[in-house]
Formats: sequence, C-alpha cells, structure tokens
Amino acid sequence: MKVLVHIDEADAWRDALAERLPDAEVFTSAAPAEKRRQADYLAAWKPTADLLAEPSHLKGIVNLGAGVDALLGNPSLPAGVPIVKLRDAGMAELIGDYVRYGVLHFQRDFDRYRRQQHQRQWREHVVSDKVDWPVGVLGLGAIGAKVATMIAADGFPVHGWSRSPKSLDGVTCHHGEEGLDSLLGQVRTLVLLLPDTSATRHIINSRTLARLPAGASLINPGRGTLISEAALFAALGKPEDGEQSHLRGAILDAFPEEPLPESSPFWAHPRVWVTPHMAGPTPLGAALDQVADALRAFETGKPQETVDPAAGY
Repeated sequence: MKVLVHIDEADAWRDALAERLPDAEVFTSAAPAEKRRQADYLAAWKPTADLLAEPSHLKGIVNLGAGVDALLGNPSLPAGVPIVKLRDAGMAELIGDYVRYGVLHFQRDFDRYRRQQHQRQWREHVVSDKVDWPVGVLGLGAIGAKVATMIAADGFPVHGWSRSPKSLDGVTCHHGEEGLDSLLGQVRTLVLLLPDTSATRHIINSRTLARLPAGASLINPGRGTLISEAALFAALGKPEDGEQSHLRGAILDAFPEEPLPESSPFWAHPRVWVTPHMAGPTPLGAALDQVADALRAFETGKPQETVDPAAGY
C-alpha cells in the first residue's frame, strides 16, 4: 500500500510509520505530485484542499488528531472515502492534567491570590471542600470520559453531558436539552470537550452561561467554536468589574481563529488565561501505533470505527 503523510514534522512520522509497516511505501506531501496522486491512503492533519484533491483512488483517510472539523470542512474531501481519527492515543491523560490544573486553579483561589499579589495584598481565603465543588464535563467521548473519571478520582463531584444517554462509574451523566440545563445549574467549573459540529457551535452562549451559578468558571481545551465570544465577554464583564461579574474566569486553549490574533481582547482580560492549543499534544508513539493499526484494518477489510460526516465526529 502507498501512504501519503501530511503533518508538521512529516519526515519523522513517515520514518516511524515505515518501520511499523515495512511492506508499505510511505511518503510525505513533499514528494512529487505524480507520487502523491498514486496514494492509496492519506494520513494527515489539516491537509490543504489542493493536496486532498490530488490522490485519484484513495481507499481511506486517517485523521492525525481527534478533531475532524477541518477535514470535514475541506471542499476537496472525496465523498464516500472512509475516515478514521485518533481516539485518545495518549492525549486524554494530558488533557486531563490540563483540566485538573484548571479546576484546582479556581477551587484553591489561585486566580484571587494572583490578583492580590499585584496589589501587594496579604489575605487568606477559606478553602472550598472538593465535595462542594461540582465539575461539569460537556462531551463524553473517549477523551471526555477519561477526563471526567480523572476529576472524579480526585474527589470532585462530576457531572457529564452527552447528546445520548451514557453511563460512567463515579460520574453523574446527563443527556439532551433538559440534561444540559440541569448540569449547568449545578456546577462551579464547566469543562468543554465536545466536537465541533453544527449542533455544538456556540453551545456556550448567553443563555447557557446565564444558567451557570454566579462565580462559576470555564475551561475550554476542546474547540474554539463551542463558545460565543461576545456572550463570554459579557459574562466576564469589564476588567474593572472585579468579582462582580457573573463568570469568575476562563482558561481557554482553543479559539475559532488560531493563532489567536494579537488584537483579541482575550489576551489582556485579567480573568482570562490563554494557552496556545497545547492541552493535548499527540504523543507520537501511541499515535503511530493507532495509525498503523488503522491502515492495516483498511487493507484487510477489518471493521473499525469510522467518522460519520453527517454527525461531525
């Protein structure tokens, strides 16, 4: 089989994948166009429309990440070609650590202590018990479920939400519109781990933010399109509003436009923490194992879980 690889550091991916698939011909998007057109499979992260249009007989695509919104939105995506994506591959543990930090950041008042430091103010706050700090996780796929169970293992009450009913040990699961409203009204920190679909875009808006208790916090290591930026700014209030705003603070790792433009007011807002989409970098070894397994499955006709373009994940 002939495998075309397109991603940052593609040479390293090509060499490591060739070791795992000694009978395959693996090459990168830097190869001549004639070779690219002969690819049987594409293993890629955010391929350009021109690149995606080149192979004339693709039998399968492996998306080198958990999010498929860029791929599904590519105008050159060939119809009917099965797509598989990375499902965790070690990312969930890293994202879980990011979320654990974020939850503790607010539960242990580090945001307040940072502001006090700038004011040279020495003041201790009473520690909120973990049992009194419910955490909500929107999205219970492979990564969301792992993150929810990690937070629950730390002693926090965890509420999870998905479109359809799910069950997770140690997690109170909600689903549907009523379930979302119920979850929002109970949590002090809300974590976003939903895919980018037509149903999830701007799921965090003025109505859903108003459902959160006053003083709640938000952590988004998921997709930037989940949040209405205008509604988030309104909930955060003006920088001078202090703790009078409805939302206490937000830790944001994903944005609709990346890199985040220098003009974005998120950079300067004192209750927003910006990170450059680094919550869940893909561990190369585990990801390559998954990619190799997926390509073998394509070749042998072995059933595997594929992306549903209509659902968006």
